[in-house]
Parts: sequence; C-alpha cells; structure tokens
Amino acid sequence: MFSHVTVGARDYAAATRFYDAVLLPLGLERRTDEPEIGWACWQRPGDPAEFYVCRPFDGQPATPGNGGMTAFFAPDRAAVDAAHAAGLKAGGSDEGAPGLRPHYSAQYYGAYLRDPDGNKLCIVHRALPG
Repeated sequence: MFSHVTVGARDYAAATRFYDAVLLPLGLERRTDEPEIGWACWQRPGDPAEFYVCRPFDGQPATPGNGGMTAFFAPDRAAVDAAHAAGLKAGGSDEGAPGLRPHYSAQYYGAYLRDPDGNKLCIVHRALPG
C-alpha cells in the first residue's frame, strides 16, 4: 500500500542510532546511509516499502506532526517487546508499554514510543486479514 514513510531529524546520529535499535528486532536493515547530507533508509529484505530519516530539505528544523504516527509490523509479540525496549535504551520515550489493546482488536499487541525528535511510533503484532 505504501511506497515509503519519511520523518525528519534534527540530530542525524541520534536518529540513526535510535532507528537501528528499534527496527533491527523487526527485521528491517539500514540500506542507505548518507550522513554528509543526513539521509538514511531502512527496508525489510524483499519488501519494497522504505522508511527514511532525513534532515528537512528546506533547511528548517525538523518537527513532529501533531496526530501523525508511523506503525511498524512486528513478526511476534517478543519483537514488539524487544523493539520498544531497544528504543527506550537508544534515547526514545515511552508512549505506551507493550501489551494487548483489545479496544482495537483481540489480536492487537502493540507498544508506542517517540523517537529523539518526538516522532510517534507504534510497533504492532496482530493477525492480518486473509
């Protein structure tokens, strides 16, 4: 459904450390790293969807969107737990500990955190349709 998602970063090094920590338990690998221009991309092998972190092209400070959130699929509940813990250790802040969210669905197991720039993330494992 999506081609790519991009979030801005004020501190490129802090952002890439954070996303390396969070995305590794989810099976995503850093595919592009251009620190001189402040551009990095992660992908899951064989999946065309991409997640980017970059310094804003307009030269203005990066700011998180109000109401915006990026959600990443996890292969299992243990990966949700691991990604959330790694994100906190790598400078993120907690927005909701790992656990079941039955108000979404009986199979929805998720965790929420913010990256060092304040962008909100969800890590989720749930049964997929079909």
